[in-house]
Amino acid sequence: MAKHTFTPFVLEPSWQKVMKEELSQPYVAELAAFVEKEYASSPKPIYPPRDLIFNAFQQTPFHKTQVLLMGQDPYHGPGQAHGLSFSVPKGVKPPPSLQNIFKELESDVHIPRPSNGCLIPWAKQGILLLNATLTVRQGEPLSHHGRGWEHFTDAVVRKLQEREDPVIFVLWGKSAQDKCRFLRESGMPSRHFILTAAHPSPYSANNGFFGCRHFSKINELLEQQGKTPIFWPLED
Repeated sequence: MAKHTFTPFVLEPSWQKVMKEELSQPYVAELAAFVEKEYASSPKPIYPPRDLIFNAFQQTPFHKTQVLLMGQDPYHGPGQAHGLSFSVPKGVKPPPSLQNIFKELESDVHIPRPSNGCLIPWAKQGILLLNATLTVRQGEPLSHHGRGWEHFTDAVVRKLQEREDPVIFVLWGKSAQDKCRFLRESGMPSRHFILTAAHPSPYSANNGFFGCRHFSKINELLEQQGKTPIFWPLED
């Protein structure tokens, strides 16, 4: 009789296939149980909404991923997190880090700052907006840190690293760079690219984020590969 492998998380089909073995690991079942308990019984709301935990994968299938933009933790304020790193839904004021991203975007590629902070148009063009941790308790940053999400998202990064089609890894800040340090330590194949800069937070943006010109560099790298550059303006 065939052994049934239980996978408690359901991803977009291409990611489900790529992550099949990882999703069957015991820690994933433990993580899923923890997350389920938090949504069901935490005294504070859990973000993002349950159906948006894997929104990054839904918006950017594995085979369409051209860029990985690594974040840390979902936004922990009401209405902000929707499963995409740095992004907020339309109608929600862009947080300070996202405002600084838009400042650099304007300086680098000379487009007006967007009127909203929803980065779904970027995701649909192949930018995987992935956080290291995919859930958080309201008002408690890193509250779901160390529960298994980091192990899971490490596996996501490794799957992209193993891919033949080149990926541009964009790492803003020490947390993202530490998260992906194994890319360099493992002798990452030269077909991939790594762009690093300071985090866009107001505490660090002046220490190397402003002026990094990553938006134009991403498009230069895509064009060198004969790929379509990212159209950076966002929808109103």
